[in-house]
Amino acid sequence: MKKTLEIAIICVLCSIFVLAAGCTQTGTPPVTPTPTVETTVPPTPTPSPTTVSLTPGPTQTLREIWNLEVQVYGNGESIDPQIITVIRGGKGLNAILQVDVRVTRADGKVETGTITRQTTYRVGDSVSLPVTSQMGNVNRVEVWATDPLGERVKIFDDYVPFRTYN
Repeated sequence: MKKTLEIAIICVLCSIFVLAAGCTQTGTPPVTPTPTVETTVPPTPTPSPTTVSLTPGPTQTLREIWNLEVQVYGNGESIDPQIITVIRGGKGLNAILQVDVRVTRADGKVETGTITRQTTYRVGDSVSLPVTSQMGNVNRVEVWATDPLGERVKIFDDYVPFRTYN
């Protein structure tokens, strides 16, 4: 009888454990809907054909505190004609972030360059870009300065011959 009682108690305890285990299980978690995000693909801009213009356009002036003076001239050598852009001074030597130069050559090719800046610009920093001595001596030179606010300002735009005659 003692064995039967022990077996009955063990069965009752196992039943309680099984029921307790089933009651404490969490059911399947409720499905949370995934938010749908519409992604709109911006229309790809159609590249418009760029035309090379040899006609100088208007220039802008930097703020007085960021003023920068540049000199642009040709080296005069017909074997290796170059247009040289040199920084000549101004209050913006420490402030100007970048100076870019674009030369539209007389033959229609475009040459670009940047005057390298160490920590600040110094008087005499320059860049030299190749030009052509063929088809006349008209080369359009544009100089762009990037101010501390990140604005690109065209500070020079004019014809520069690779050689001048006195």
